[in-house]
Amino acid sequence: MFPRPVAARLLSLALVALAPASPVLAETAPFDLQGPVLKVTVTRGGVTLPIAQVPDLAAGDTLHIAAALPGDQSTHYLLVGGFLRGATNPPPKAWFTSAETWKNKRDTLTLTVPKGARQALVFLAPRTGGDFATLTGAVRGRPGAFVRAVQDLNQAALDRSRLDAFLAGIRRGDAVGPDRLSTVSPLLARSLAIKFDSGCLLKQPDLQAACLTQGRDSLVLADGHSASLAETLSGTPTDLALQVAATPQGGYGYYSPYIGVVRDVARILGAFQTAQFQYIPALGLYQDDRIALLLNAVPSFAKPQSVMVAALPPIETPLPPPLRLADPGATLCAGRPGLLLPVEGAPLIYSTGYARNMALRLKDRSGRDLEIPVAADPEQGGYVVAGTGLATADLAAASEGVLHGVWGFTPFDGPRVRLVKAGAAWGIAQDGSAVVGRDNAITLTGGASPCVADVSVRLPSGATRTLAWDAAGTDRLTVKLPLAGVDPGALTLLVRHYGEAEPQRLAVQALAEAGRVDGFTLHAGDRTGVLSGTRLDMVATLDLGGTIFRPAGLRRVGDGDQLDLATDTAPSLTEGAARTARVRLVDGRTLTTRATVTAARPAYMVIARNAERTGPAAPVPLLLAGADAVAQDARLTVSLRAEGAAGFAGTETIELVTAQARPPVRLDAANGGLSLQSDRVAIVTLHPGALLGPTAYGPLRLRVVRDGVASDWLPVGTLVRLPVLTGFTCAADGPCRLSGRDLYLAASVQSGSASVPVPDGFTGSAIEVPPPGDGTLVVQLRDAPDQRATATVPTGPDRPTRPAAPG
Repeated sequence: MFPRPVAARLLSLALVALAPASPVLAETAPFDLQGPVLKVTVTRGGVTLPIAQVPDLAAGDTLHIAAALPGDQSTHYLLVGGFLRGATNPPPKAWFTSAETWKNKRDTLTLTVPKGARQALVFLAPRTGGDFATLTGAVRGRPGAFVRAVQDLNQAALDRSRLDAFLAGIRRGDAVGPDRLSTVSPLLARSLAIKFDSGCLLKQPDLQAACLTQGRDSLVLADGHSASLAETLSGTPTDLALQVAATPQGGYGYYSPYIGVVRDVARILGAFQTAQFQYIPALGLYQDDRIALLLNAVPSFAKPQSVMVAALPPIETPLPPPLRLADPGATLCAGRPGLLLPVEGAPLIYSTGYARNMALRLKDRSGRDLEIPVAADPEQGGYVVAGTGLATADLAAASEGVLHGVWGFTPFDGPRVRLVKAGAAWGIAQDGSAVVGRDNAITLTGGASPCVADVSVRLPSGATRTLAWDAAGTDRLTVKLPLAGVDPGALTLLVRHYGEAEPQRLAVQALAEAGRVDGFTLHAGDRTGVLSGTRLDMVATLDLGGTIFRPAGLRRVGDGDQLDLATDTAPSLTEGAARTARVRLVDGRTLTTRATVTAARPAYMVIARNAERTGPAAPVPLLLAGADAVAQDARLTVSLRAEGAAGFAGTETIELVTAQARPPVRLDAANGGLSLQSDRVAIVTLHPGALLGPTAYGPLRLRVVRDGVASDWLPVGTLVRLPVLTGFTCAADGPCRLSGRDLYLAASVQSGSASVPVPDGFTGSAIEVPPPGDGTLVVQLRDAPDQRATATVPTGPDRPTRPAAPG
């Protein structure tokens, strides 16, 4: 039995067989009764086709129509075929012919489509006296009713074919499994112009197919091509004009209850009910040379007896499918097995047999014509190239073909298709490197991106990973290369193409993170600038307009780095100049950054410096030997001279820093750190230990900031922390004992010719040293290994140290 028609109950195509007093039912019954089968072929120009391959008829066509009735058929049916020529022009009697299905030699109609005919239809009527004359009289009396009925039946048959194809595809996908169903169902819906509910795919797997096919009354979308094929009526009908039930005629894109234009055929055919006959519509399902008729009313064999009305294809100018590429700008790979030519615009290519002998027509490299067969596949959304003829053809690197076939009896050309073949080698657009620890975007150029099957990478460890990639045009790929957890080293990209046995290999160097370069700032006239960013320890040089700067000091500032870069000769640049600098890394990579030239900095020089210890004297005083050393408890006084035109105004700020990259300490006239001798000489007074804290040590630098512009850093000494020596005693015949606090600040103590190292992390309060021959101990300081401090101690045995005056 044929499947239950999906939404035919919404079609007003029914006649109320069991209620003759009422021409229209409140709710039309579905077409779910199996009726007779007609066998039909059409011949045109010496070519004979089965009816399922004929979208339209033309004047001069020969039709052979027979009823395939069962052998035990008890009721004799008269088979009547006829033609119409519009709603306002009754057809002549000669346009109707009958056949007696119960007689072997007279059971087939042979009809020739007359000139001027617009519609063709078939009646199956129970044999009665005067049946032929009654039928033809009814049609000729009010032809518009049958014109519209034929039109609607043809439209319903076309839309029904789309829905049946969709349901069959859903059943196939459901049989395979939910994964397959979720893949093919949206493609089926798009190919066949069927309403698709994506929410169904979120349901349990065993409920998905039922959800996708529920509400069949409104699944089919209006389709302009199928509507045009069914529309054969010229002019507007008068009293037989029917009302649009769901969508406006031509309102393509709206959801339609089964067909684009719903018409009340039951009302029309019901008007012809007589005491002898009632007319019921028969919906045709086409397969090869067979038309299986489905009924929505129970046939009556008592008066009024039922006459089945079936439609044949319209008689009109051929209307080939308006095929177009789903992506008009797409280029496809000729070497791809099972190549899909994605098309849209004509759902009937999937649901009917109208399009036949479909092929991709193109020329090979020598100019020879090729015909590559293709087959429509709604589950993929286009035509699939059959066999290997295209993949093995000797094509140019880039070529163009046209989709070609026959629509019924009429040859037609579809869209043109651009094709490429693999062959051209890929190259890496960048410098051929990537950075470990993060995702990289590698751009490849020069090859044929439509022919790329997959991209993978071989890591330094030998492992292989499949990579994600995107095509940008036909000759450009962007490959996502994730290198989290990968060590630096040589990588190999593997690009595999359709139709190629071996992948193309491209070398990529995985490098350590290069960091970030934010910008380079240089004051006009300076030989040293500052580069900001991260991982600046990897910077080898900076090239600014041909002047090469080299690293001169790296420091950590907040979450980033600042790298001083110096050159031998200051470049001739003026304030406000913006240039591009090229940064070369130690591994050979290069980066670019913006270089900004700011105002020339004020210049100052140190005239004099004095460090005077102000704390209480220790029992065993330590005297600093070097003039550069500044004890932590000292007061440091520095005199500065202004150079150039700018002098001192008293509003300047003095910034003081150590090597620990701490925030600078700021001094000015308000806090007593700055005073002026004149507008050319300033005095800076400070206590480094108090300002910088007990853990500060190392080189001290200061600079003058005036109106927001800072001078060069000026070295003013080295801050050192000193151990406190509290005693020194010597045994008569043994070593001496040096006592004190913070002895871990000493790296070693030299007594005479012997040097005693102080262990790292020493927490004791005394160390043993040999007796000093000259009464002098030399202490090497941890804060400044090149600095020495001396202490004078007694040389006699058991002689305690006497307090000394501060030094």
